Amino acid sequence: MSDLYRSAMQARLAKLPQLPMESEEEEEDGDGLGALPSTMAPPRIVIRSSQRPRRPANPGFSAISAEGYFEQAIQVDVPASRLDVRVYYTAPKPHKGLGSVMVCHHGAGFSGLSFACFAKEVTELTGGECGILSLDARRHGKTLPTGDSADEDLSLDVLVRDLFNSLETIYPDPAAAPSFLLVGHSMGGAVVVRACPLLLERKYKVGGVSVLDVVEGTAIEALPHMPMILNSRPAGFDTVEEAIEWHLTANQIRNPTSARISVPSLVVPAPPNSSALRSKALVWRTPLHSTGPYWEGWFRGLSSAFLTARTARLLVLAGTDRLDKELMIGQMQGKFQMEVIAGVGHMLHEDDPSKLAETIVEFWRSNERVVIGVKKVGDL
Repeated sequence: MSDLYRSAMQARLAKLPQLPMESEEEEEDGDGLGALPSTMAPPRIVIRSSQRPRRPANPGFSAISAEGYFEQAIQVDVPASRLDVRVYYTAPKPHKGLGSVMVCHHGAGFSGLSFACFAKEVTELTGGECGILSLDARRHGKTLPTGDSADEDLSLDVLVRDLFNSLETIYPDPAAAPSFLLVGHSMGGAVVVRACPLLLERKYKVGGVSVLDVVEGTAIEALPHMPMILNSRPAGFDTVEEAIEWHLTANQIRNPTSARISVPSLVVPAPPNSSALRSKALVWRTPLHSTGPYWEGWFRGLSSAFLTARTARLLVLAGTDRLDKELMIGQMQGKFQMEVIAGVGHMLHEDDPSKLAETIVEFWRSNERVVIGVKKVGDL
């Protein structure tokens, strides 16, 4: 399979408690945010034992802190899902009413930190009026099962319920909650679209739903090629710097700043006595091969669910050749807004967070007035 074809196929898919700083003598797998102390140093994973010489660390690929991109990192106990959910959050500073929060859900294999640069841009563009909440899904990032529960099930219904349960835990009273604008990338797009009717049924205010670079038809078509694509990925890395470098040189992420923030959350220390991976100090937090049984379930029926969502709809793509027939018809009928961002890959929210923020903030502004019941000029 050529690099060009592989890239093309990859582009079609892919009061709360404060969290104390995490540090260990041998290794640190933190995301660099913690409770956001002002004196925190950039995160770094250090593995002292090694079976072969390692390349010197390249400062250009070193991990950097998410401080300044979100206000806080919190762990939210979500009993209904039996999860301890990692949430990255910047609270809204509303001028009127209860404000708005963009709720962001990442794609398979990534984490809530993939929205870090986007979050900062949104905060700056809105003057903090629109908050940002980005979470780690189960089996991703720093979200962990509680007690002796398992978190292996990544089926769509489970992921949707996790998102709903998390928001209900954080905002238990719909009447006192801010309005939500749901933003989901790839797998996350399928999750937020299905979560929308559940939130509306519970009387939460949803100002819109935005799906990033995923279309049912092209996603389903790409699934047979995914095992071959995934076989081209490294099984692990010696250092976090190496993981960041691979994501950038392989064009998985095209924005060095975003990669240096988000990639450290994608790897964990290799299990001890792992014969197959003992030569690598770090392995994937979420091996994508293991998610294969859920792929079709994520995307089947997505176009119909998107078109029938009872809120404003925005589809943002990294290319114009990705609409399936159902969405093409829906677009001609004016059922949703579509925007294309040039010069980006599948990780468009990391590649060009500024342009995406401009697009989604404009979408938010045009629909938020309707949600909160503010009349437009001329309607008085």
